Amino acid sequence: MENFNRLNDLYFKKLLGDKNRKNLTLSFLNAILNKDEQEYFTDITFLDKDNEPLTLDGKLSKLDIRADLNDGTQVDIEVQVCPFILMAQRSLYYWSKMYSEQLEKGAEYAKLQKAITINLLAFNYLKDEQDWHNIYNLLNVKSHNKLTDHIEIHFLELPKFTLKDMRKIRTSEAWLAYFSGRYTKKELEEIAMTTPAIKEAVEFEDTFLQDKIERRAYEQREKAIRDYYSYMSAFKEEGLEQGLQQGLQQGLQQGLQQGLQQGLQQGENIKAIKIATKMLNRGDNIEDIADITELSIEEINKLKTKI
Repeated sequence: MENFNRLNDLYFKKLLGDKNRKNLTLSFLNAILNKDEQEYFTDITFLDKDNEPLTLDGKLSKLDIRADLNDGTQVDIEVQVCPFILMAQRSLYYWSKMYSEQLEKGAEYAKLQKAITINLLAFNYLKDEQDWHNIYNLLNVKSHNKLTDHIEIHFLELPKFTLKDMRKIRTSEAWLAYFSGRYTKKELEEIAMTTPAIKEAVEFEDTFLQDKIERRAYEQREKAIRDYYSYMSAFKEEGLEQGLQQGLQQGLQQGLQQGLQQGLQQGENIKAIKIATKMLNRGDNIEDIADITELSIEEINKLKTKI
């Protein structure tokens, strides 16, 4: 299929979130986390991907892939196709839930295990970084000594990725090349000659596309994403203008910089609400609307009562 989006979350979960293909997930994780033969993760247990709300606004955190590794390490992998300016906050939120949920009431802190969040992004997010793979830990701002290795957050930015040498490709590069969608079937076959996991991924992709039910679900999800971009474009100027006007008025009292920032955030909220209203009128699933617009389930249900 031409222009097949391998970052479609339905396909991504089928490929790397299924116990029948956990060898592919382990290949991806060991490559991205740069594990050598002595440190390889050898097994993985997939957990429930939809966590119950914890925040006052009822925000549902949805992880694309959530799992435990054989040494007790906790990991979640999230794919983000639509640009989202609060990725850092979202990553910390997901990481904190994953870390805190390890302990039952009364359990000892010594039982806590390392938690890793991996963000696979279809857009540039870290404006001051040139590399496609950036890792964040908790460090002393003066000495740069690490406080603990229990927190590790990865950002993989596909637009920054370029395959330099097909003959000396690393497994991590092979996976990024596969998900980028910028390489032809022939080039992927060449990559697969040195990376067996990619060969298996390409074979599964062919099987996935031949399944009418799976393909239909994939196409519906792609349509929702296209509609999101269309709504964003339609409401961009109107939403930002309204938000900036409100922010500028507040800025006279609170300071221009703070007011502008609040105005931009209000503009984003206006766009999200209008997009959600459009999707509700069309009959889209509430969870899909929440996933795309970043509004909470509670906020969308309130909108629904007003329509």
